[in-house]
Amino acid sequence: MTILQDLGLSIVAGESVAILGASGAGKSTLLGLLAGLDVPTSGELSLFGESLGDLDEDGRAQLRAGRVGFVFQNFQLLPTLTALENVLLPLELSPTAGADARGREWLGRVGLGERLDHLPKQLSGGEQQRVALARAFVTLPELVFADEPTGNLDPATGERVIDLLFELNQEAGTTLVLVTHDHALARRCQRCLQLDEGCLAPLSLEEVGI
Repeated sequence: MTILQDLGLSIVAGESVAILGASGAGKSTLLGLLAGLDVPTSGELSLFGESLGDLDEDGRAQLRAGRVGFVFQNFQLLPTLTALENVLLPLELSPTAGADARGREWLGRVGLGERLDHLPKQLSGGEQQRVALARAFVTLPELVFADEPTGNLDPATGERVIDLLFELNQEAGTTLVLVTHDHALARRCQRCLQLDEGCLAPLSLEEVGI
């Protein structure tokens, strides 16, 4: 079964790109391929100018370390670690001086400076996603991938999280690739693409609803 086909996509540094599509369209699969988490059966992919096909799994992980941040729909926090420990995880992969202070700083930026020692189960969904945002940005990454970041949140909480995502993204000057089925979220990005039947097509501002 072919999930994606005849795709051509180039994203420049500093750009924010939304990939829209219905559930099951292959958005998460595409994101995993772009990030080098998955390997395509055919075609060429490059990240930061390096061919992902030339790297093994460890090589792809090394390429991402400190340069790529992730925000997932289901937060992906480790349940036995505190908020601060979860945020510090990416810094363990790319050791940084003053890591603890940086983790505390980023949790403060997302409004959780008083919740450092709380486990995920002690946090609301919105708070867990804010921990995930702090974790994504703590390494000052060049690129952030976000996969349905508000999918498990109520509309009001989701809106606050998205405001924070774009605020942090603008501050850090990162490239943002966002997959979503939400047109209101997509139109916050500079460019929108529609994934349908395995193919990508650009969307005009009118089609996204601006």
